[in-house]
Amino acid sequence: MGIRAFFLKFAYRITPTTLYYMKRISFLRCIALFAIAIFVSTVVSAAEKAKSKIYTCVIDGIERTYKLYLPDNIQPNAPLVFVLHGYGGNFNHDDKGFNEAADRHGFAVCYPQGSKDGRKKNCWNVGYPFQADMKVDDISFMCKLAKKLQKEHNLSRRNTFCTGMSNGGEMCYLLAYCRQSTFKAVAPIAGLTMEWMPKAYTRTRPIPLFEIHGTEDRTSEWTGDLKNEGGWGAYLAVPDAVNYWVERNGCKREVTEKLPLKSENSHQVISHKYVDAKRGNEVWLYEIIGGGHSWGNKDLDTAEEIWKFFSTFTK
Repeated sequence: MGIRAFFLKFAYRITPTTLYYMKRISFLRCIALFAIAIFVSTVVSAAEKAKSKIYTCVIDGIERTYKLYLPDNIQPNAPLVFVLHGYGGNFNHDDKGFNEAADRHGFAVCYPQGSKDGRKKNCWNVGYPFQADMKVDDISFMCKLAKKLQKEHNLSRRNTFCTGMSNGGEMCYLLAYCRQSTFKAVAPIAGLTMEWMPKAYTRTRPIPLFEIHGTEDRTSEWTGDLKNEGGWGAYLAVPDAVNYWVERNGCKREVTEKLPLKSENSHQVISHKYVDAKRGNEVWLYEIIGGGHSWGNKDLDTAEEIWKFFSTFTK
């Protein structure tokens, strides 16, 4: 119960007799009672928010950690959404809005933790040059973790999705190229298509894809970096990376619009939706004009927009 509701409930029960005795209670005792009420309300509120639980498991002989959020209203066979952190990050992304979106729409959210590379940074193994000595197979990990969660928590095998920012976005692209059988759709945020990916995976199947990217991103350049000047390895320009999936999915038409500004300080977001796709596998691109390297929450409700996309393909 919230603080306001607590005091309203208390106030409605006041009678003349109660008021007489209340007048005899000292001011300090009243303050103490109110303090206790606030404390109890705060503890209850914190308990309500602390629903994400941390788990460990062993996959491919390696101990891995993840957080799992299950809304109170979740139903059997509910969708499952993976949210991946960026390079050097961690699974503490409860503040990105996905838990709240899960509460509204009834899906589960998993926040896996990446393994450490030679630089002692948490990451996803997506083939950066400095990851050449990494033996961790994150493709296998993601697929096996998905199956584990589907089985243990009675979640949908058909409606499993993945989103992630930066290095997590690269992992989304990698899964799109080779694991359409596990993931129904992907949504990379400030993600990149490494040049080696389309060369290595030449028989990709269609999959819905949604990219959110700032045009002034200085870490994951909108214009690409085929010369590897940034040290991440050669990667495609964002429009070219997205166009690969537009063509692969057989999208016939582009619908472009400017989204309403979230606030007066927000960047303009241009929505590019490539539709009339074979088997409905649409491709979306949200171009944040002047946006930098971020989740994009300053400019839109990222989690809600991503679920809007994923929910289009739930079965």
